[in-house]
Amino acid sequence: MGQDLAGLLRACALGDESAFATLYDAVAARVYGMVLRVVRDPSQSEEVAQEALLDIWRTSARYDPERGSAVSWMLTIAHRKAVDRVRSAQASTDRDHTYGARNQERTYDETAEVVERRLDAQRVRHALDTLTDTQRSAVELAYLGGYTHTEVASLLDVPLGTAKTRIRDGLIRLRDTLGVQS
Repeated sequence: MGQDLAGLLRACALGDESAFATLYDAVAARVYGMVLRVVRDPSQSEEVAQEALLDIWRTSARYDPERGSAVSWMLTIAHRKAVDRVRSAQASTDRDHTYGARNQERTYDETAEVVERRLDAQRVRHALDTLTDTQRSAVELAYLGGYTHTEVASLLDVPLGTAKTRIRDGLIRLRDTLGVQS
């Protein structure tokens, strides 16, 4: 049968449509089976198999019997077409996913949130200005510097109780200045 297929491919190269019809009948099921194993979708596999068979018809003059059998040459064309379809489908899915992720609607207004944060920061800075120097330094070390009460006392060179009192008094004044309900 391999020799018959090679002869049919040579006839196809010369434009013999009846030779292609015979070749089609002989290999269509195998081509479809190869494509189906790669693509895994029957309807897409039918399309890809048809494209592969058309490509075989168009490029039949390129078949060289010294490089391999006619069946392997045709199945290689079918396999490449199937892989191209799978890659194309994956690229399309990736593009859709990327587009969707980039253009996803925000559930909130980012600009308003940034403005709100800046206004809050500005209010806190103004409130810190209302503290005494000793309260401000203790509060800044504890809450902006991340130090413990013991470390604040050591850094300010005051007893632990004094550091705690300064921090507590500073927080009370901040709460009152900012109008926070306790």
